Amino acid sequence: MNLFRNLLFWIVLALVGALLAQLLLADPGYVLVRFRGMDYTTTVASGLLILLVVFAGLWLAWALVTLPFRSWRRHREGRARARLGEGLDALHLGHYGRAETLLAQAAEHGDVEASARLAAARAAAARGDRVAARGQLDALGSRHPAARAIANAEQALVDDRPTDALVALDAPDAQPLPPRGLALRAQAFAASGQSAQAYGLLGPMRQQQALPQADLDRLQERWAEASLREAGDANVLAERWETLPRELRATPDIVAAYARRAAALRWDEAATRSIEQALDTRWDESLATLYGSLPMGRLDERRSQAERWLQGHPSSPALMLTLARLARAQGQWPQAEDYLHRAVAQGAGADAWEELGHGFTESGDDARARLAYANALRASRGEASVDLPGRDMRQRIHDEAVIEERDEHGMPRLRG
Repeated sequence: MNLFRNLLFWIVLALVGALLAQLLLADPGYVLVRFRGMDYTTTVASGLLILLVVFAGLWLAWALVTLPFRSWRRHREGRARARLGEGLDALHLGHYGRAETLLAQAAEHGDVEASARLAAARAAAARGDRVAARGQLDALGSRHPAARAIANAEQALVDDRPTDALVALDAPDAQPLPPRGLALRAQAFAASGQSAQAYGLLGPMRQQQALPQADLDRLQERWAEASLREAGDANVLAERWETLPRELRATPDIVAAYARRAAALRWDEAATRSIEQALDTRWDESLATLYGSLPMGRLDERRSQAERWLQGHPSSPALMLTLARLARAQGQWPQAEDYLHRAVAQGAGADAWEELGHGFTESGDDARARLAYANALRASRGEASVDLPGRDMRQRIHDEAVIEERDEHGMPRLRG
C-alpha cells in the first residue's frame, strides 16, 4: 500500500511539473527587479532558478556555520548515553557509588535526564544515602512530574510511609497516573488500612495491565478480605459483601473474614448464614472449625445445623470439634467430651486436645486437664500424644466408631 501511494505521488508530481514547464515555455514571462537605480530583467523560469540557487547557498552556509555546534551536541549525546549505559550496568552489579556518579553526569543531558536521575536516586538509596536520593529526585523539578511522583511513592512505601506515598501520587501535575502509579497508589491504600479504595483500583489496573493477571487475582482476594475486616459498621460491611463477585463470596478466607467481622458487630445471623451458604456450596474444614468458634450466640441453631452436616461428613474432625465446642457452651460437657475424643481419633490435633483441657478444667478434673494441655503441645510439635487415664468403654467405642462399619440401625459393628 505504501509503494502504491508513493508511486502515485511521484506520478502526480511529474504531471504538475510537466504542466508548469509547458506553461513557462509557451510564455516565459517577464521579471523586472529595480535596485539602487539599476534595472535587472529576466524570465520567470530564470528568476525561479536564481531563487533556488540563493536558498540552497544560504542553507549550505547555515549548515557549515552550525556544523561545529551540531557535532558537539552529538558528541555530548553519545557521551551521555554511554554514561547512562555504564551507570545502569554498575547499578545492576552493585557498584552504587560509581553508578551514582555516572548517572548524575548522564543526567546533565536533557534527553536522558529522567532515566538517569531516577537510576541515580536508586543507587544513592541502595548505599543508604537518603539525602542524596532525595536531591536527585528534587533535581527533576517539574519537568517529569509523573516519574518524580512514582519515585517518591516507591521510596515512601519502602520507608513504611503510605500516607506520604499517597500525597506524592495525588500531585495534580502527575495526573493521569501511568500504570505503575496506579499500582503504587493501590499498594499505598492497602498499607494505610484503606483496602476498599485499593480494591476499587483493580478495574483500572486490569485495563492498563499494571500487573500480571495472576498477581491481580491474588491482590483481589487479599484486598477483598482486608476490606471486610476494616468495615466500620454493619451497613458498610453489608455493602462491601454484596458488591463482591459471586466466586469471592465462596472463597473460605473471605467468608471467614466476613463472618468474624459480622460476629464482632453483633450481626450473628449474617455471620452464620455466610458460613452455612459457603459450606453448602463447597465443604471446607477451616470454615467448619470457625462455625463453632465464633464469639456469638445462636447455639441451638448452630448445633442443629452442624448435626445435619455430620450426616454428610461423618469423618470431619473440624465438624466434631465444632459440635464439641457448641455442646460445651451449652453446658453439656459429657457430649462435648465424646465429640472431642472422636475428633482426636480423626486427627483434629492440638485444637481438640486444648478444648479437652478447657473442659476438664471446668469440670474440676485437673489431672486430665494438665495431660490434655500437654498433648496439645505435643500435637503442635508433631509428637505422639499420651492416652488419658480413666476412659470408659463407651468412650473407646466412640473412638473406634469412625473407622468401623455400622449395621442397619446405625450401631457400630465390632470387628474380630
